[in-house]
Amino acid sequence: MRNINLLNGSFSGVQFQVGANEGQTLSLSIGNTTASNIGMYATAKGSAFTNASSGLVSAAGAFTGAAVKITGPTGGSGSFTTTATESAAAIAKAASNISGKTGVQAQATNTVTYNVAASANGNIKFKLQASGSGSTIGGAIAVNASSLSAVVSQINQQTSTSGIVASSASGKLTLAQQSGQNVKFASAGTATTAGAGGTVTSAAGHLAATGDIQQGQVQFQSSAAFSVSGSAKLAGAATLNSLANINVGTTSGANSAINVIKYALAGLNNQGGQLGAVQQRLTANINNLNATSQNVTTALGVVQDANIPQVANQLTQAQIQAQSGVAALKSSTQLQQSYLSLLP
Repeated sequence: MRNINLLNGSFSGVQFQVGANEGQTLSLSIGNTTASNIGMYATAKGSAFTNASSGLVSAAGAFTGAAVKITGPTGGSGSFTTTATESAAAIAKAASNISGKTGVQAQATNTVTYNVAASANGNIKFKLQASGSGSTIGGAIAVNASSLSAVVSQINQQTSTSGIVASSASGKLTLAQQSGQNVKFASAGTATTAGAGGTVTSAAGHLAATGDIQQGQVQFQSSAAFSVSGSAKLAGAATLNSLANINVGTTSGANSAINVIKYALAGLNNQGGQLGAVQQRLTANINNLNATSQNVTTALGVVQDANIPQVANQLTQAQIQAQSGVAALKSSTQLQQSYLSLLP
């Protein structure tokens, strides 16, 4: 067999005859391993923000209490249950705990951008608190500043204990919790009335108030296609971020590229493992056929080949019997001639 493409996906469902009888075949397929067809399969990042103070939910929505089911690339599945105010980190951990069944990992992030407006007297005043698994992380961060740059500075001074990182661009404030834990507005002062504390408003138009929770984002990832069902914020089919589309020209692009390359290598390793398994089966079949051939040849030899000692013994007996007969006949002839010599 020559000029056969092995790595472009066309080598699919090829059957090898591995036995002497009909139906004793082995099928082999090799997936498309071009750069545009390998990489990271991932769901959209489900993002949530809960307005606890008024009982309403912002336009971004909230993680709902539900049983989430993940069906992996090879058909294995697993489930876990979420709660309405659960952190992205907790959801990702629950998904990773069943990755042995599903082959799907989860990544938690928590980054939200807000519009910040100072009050009439120039104040920006609110408090933040990181939390996860029912407990707080670090102390509450009290912000009382007169400019956006001062807000960023005051938050970042306590990053080491809270994990909350602030940045600003184009007059907007971005809050991120490094581990994907919740960011809770412990106090927003008079933010909801645009009074002395100014306002902090999400891109969806939600006005932050005491008790509001920035829950973050969860993304499910694997080296092959899978699906998630059960929760409106998390459900969906995975799409491919291919190796051909990575861009390392920016910091965020380079960070994303690391993940894409990691899953591309995992996909190639899986393909290599499948080929190795087929090779082992072919080797076992070859060894079995060789043993069968040797046994059949030996059996045929037993049936067809002469038993030399037995045949030699039979030939010797026949020769002795023939020689004995000849000797007896010769002796008998001589005796008759002796009798004839006595006649007158």
